[in-house]
Amino acid sequence: MKESVLVLLTVALGAVLGSPVAAQTKQPALIDRELLFGDPETSGAQLSPDGRFMSFIKPYKGTRNVWVKGVAEPFTAAKPLTADLARPVRNYFWSRDSKYVLYVQDKGGDENFNLYAVDPSAAPPAGADVPVARDLTGLKGVRVQLYHVPKSDPNTLYIGLNDRDKAWHDLYKLNLATGEKTLLRENKDRLQSWSFDWNDQLRLASRANPDGSNELLAVAGNTFTPVYRTTIDEQSSVAGFHKDNKHVYLVTNGGRTRDRAELVLFDPATKKEELLDTDPQKRVDFGGLMLSEVTHEPVAVTYVDDRMRRVWKDKAYEADFKTIQAKVPGADLYPVSSTTDERLWLVSATSATMPGTVYLFDRQTKALTKQYDLRPKLNAADLADMKAVRYKSSDGLEIPAYLTLPKGVAAKNLPVIIVPHGGPWARDVYGFNSLHQFLANRGYAVLSPNFRASTGYGKKFLEAGNGEWGRKMQDDLTWGVKYLVAQGIADPKKVGIMGGSYGGYATLAGVAFTPDLYAAGVAIVAPSNLTTLLNAIPPYWEAGRKQMYARMADPGTEAGRTELARMSPLTAADKIKTPLMVVQGANDPRVNKAEADQIVVALRDRNYPVQYICAPDEGHGFARPVNNMAMYAASEKFLAGQLGGRYQESMSPAVAQRLKEITVDPKTVVLANKANQALIK
Repeated sequence: MKESVLVLLTVALGAVLGSPVAAQTKQPALIDRELLFGDPETSGAQLSPDGRFMSFIKPYKGTRNVWVKGVAEPFTAAKPLTADLARPVRNYFWSRDSKYVLYVQDKGGDENFNLYAVDPSAAPPAGADVPVARDLTGLKGVRVQLYHVPKSDPNTLYIGLNDRDKAWHDLYKLNLATGEKTLLRENKDRLQSWSFDWNDQLRLASRANPDGSNELLAVAGNTFTPVYRTTIDEQSSVAGFHKDNKHVYLVTNGGRTRDRAELVLFDPATKKEELLDTDPQKRVDFGGLMLSEVTHEPVAVTYVDDRMRRVWKDKAYEADFKTIQAKVPGADLYPVSSTTDERLWLVSATSATMPGTVYLFDRQTKALTKQYDLRPKLNAADLADMKAVRYKSSDGLEIPAYLTLPKGVAAKNLPVIIVPHGGPWARDVYGFNSLHQFLANRGYAVLSPNFRASTGYGKKFLEAGNGEWGRKMQDDLTWGVKYLVAQGIADPKKVGIMGGSYGGYATLAGVAFTPDLYAAGVAIVAPSNLTTLLNAIPPYWEAGRKQMYARMADPGTEAGRTELARMSPLTAADKIKTPLMVVQGANDPRVNKAEADQIVVALRDRNYPVQYICAPDEGHGFARPVNNMAMYAASEKFLAGQLGGRYQESMSPAVAQRLKEITVDPKTVVLANKANQALIK
């Protein structure tokens, strides 16, 4: 395995340093940030289950909403189906009988989602452009969860509501026509998910135990029987039922001898498991299982390595996708929607330099018809490729990463932006990345490391991050900088760091704990004080609380608080000497506004300049395009001033006005909690 990694590293470096990109002598023109971060012209297409309609997301009066048209109709014939002008509609789906389009929406980013239904065949009321959207859950301060969309009863959804207990969701049966909610089970047993079989019968539940372990429970009437258990350091999930409706497909990394997650066939009655799939290259966790709802047989499995790998189980599907692939060579193909009979499919084709093109494929006639490009005004020739690279961290651990180099300039002595992902229990993947393209177009080399604690690379790699916030997890970023410097790519005096959520924390930790490394930082929705962060997590995260403590530290103990303080950038704010921009959503339920306020006040009180942007109508990340445009306009100018990259001076009057509105004078920031004030003294 070590030899193959070395070969991969050598090949990757050769591709980066010896590619035509490095030989070019002219940079592409500045790409308007609107083309990268503005609303896609069309996105999120889905087929109605009966195949009559195609829905998609498109701006309506400046805000993303759902539109619908006949499958055979041109997109110009489409009509808006929703008209939410306060906040974009980002997620929706069809009812099984194609009678309703259903979507969720929160208020100002508070993540308390209600479920809405629209009848696409209904006429709009007099004076309106869209049919009436019915709020099916209609609750304030409550977060709906979707558990199951049954085929046998298409007028029904099985949902969870935390109206009785904010930490746990009770199971309800929801009537789509009337909105009637029938309570099926009160959740007084720390249950976090439910699994239904092919006959839409409730068969399994998952329980989060107080010690951080998880149990899979067989459900028979009111009887719950534990059948599978994973420890606090392990994970398992049901990927679907076998066609016999007895066995289940289980993705698990449970057991001392199993490092990477695998797909097993599990029998809840006997508790026996049979290994079905594991990464043949022994590099990454099992990625995903695609099941046919017609045959109930596996169609394909995927593994997310440097790029996505797919292993076909159904030869007919494999032949169909080879037909599609031949017409879009070099792209990664993702099936996104199908009709109930699985004859018609919508397939997305994408790559690092291809934002996404959606095709309609008829499996009967083999006709492939282009539907739309997500961002048709982007010129592919101006976009930079993304390369997978690997390097060693401070303790020798190999770190997988993605590197994007600016086009038209030699890959030597460049300004660099490190972009750590959020989570941190997540990972970066290959593909089109608006932020990478934005920064590369401005002249920066961009590196996104999958540092220890990232998911997808096995338990040992993930657990290597336990207790290492701001330490070895931060080393993995630092040694990424060293790697780029050693390769001659990076100018060591012009290195910046920019990220959101955990990536925002890593930005603050970078400028606080390695103050000589970075010349600029942009911290977006960033935790600054890990004790206050953990004490303010949303109640509905209770299932994962113990695991978060195990991976970070327990704020309920003196030893834990000491460790959290040591890992908190706020405690080292007096060491910060890097120009810093802080970005926050005022309604963020995950990383409260207090996290941004604390670090801003700490810097202000030592008369250190800090730029602060806070949007009053956003949560954990910005959803409204005008807010995004304002943030990126400010951040690219800020980075250019510190690192020397290019930036776009122009912005629309609306964006310029919004930037003024959400730019906060640090002198005006007042900490709401006096205890927080004491922590930074």
